[in-house]
Amino acid sequence: MAIGETGIVRTSVRTLLRVGARPETSGFEHVPASGGFIVASNHLSFLDSVIIQSLLPRQVRFFAKADYWTQKGLKGKIMRGFFDSVGSIPVERGDHSASVTALKQLVEFVGNGDGVGIYPEGTRSRDGRLYRGRTGVGWLALTTGVPVIPVGLIGTDKLQPPGKNVILPRKFEIRVGKPIEVEHLGPKHGLQIRRKTTDHIMARIAELTGQERVDEYNKRPDETAS
Repeated sequence: MAIGETGIVRTSVRTLLRVGARPETSGFEHVPASGGFIVASNHLSFLDSVIIQSLLPRQVRFFAKADYWTQKGLKGKIMRGFFDSVGSIPVERGDHSASVTALKQLVEFVGNGDGVGIYPEGTRSRDGRLYRGRTGVGWLALTTGVPVIPVGLIGTDKLQPPGKNVILPRKFEIRVGKPIEVEHLGPKHGLQIRRKTTDHIMARIAELTGQERVDEYNKRPDETAS
């Protein structure tokens, strides 16, 4: 998709969100004006990536389930168009090797001066609590050495009730925190510092959201059932 079309799509979705949901926003000045950066956010709703990619002042590339590119009909066409326009990266859910490859792709994007996004919890929180962060975000931060921008989303789960396809005009809030500076250690670094970096990032996200913390990893419904 051409750069002009990308801007049109982001602007259109941003306008719909601002008019329909009247979000409260703060801290957008913390997003770097240039250079690579990492957005690390809590995760409450399918719409979280759409919200961050539309509202933040710079483009942010996120992982997205490969299924979103294969859905049929008008909805599928709209979803493909949006995710392509904001530079989302398709990845097969549950495929570890695909996830590792996608994470390495993020390193390339950051190296090219792009913004990339990641949800340290791994999947959406179904109960509204903030779960333990998986260390992929710590690895990405220490490998690239770029600033990590913590983002707190509040109320986005009210926009689309669980199990429903309808999107409701509900207010939500997006808070952007001050950049977290990390060491640039490259891809080969110890697990201990990766864990410590991840925990620090999660603490900053918790400060923004006020969520109850959970000292365990979140699981998808299909993982819980197995």
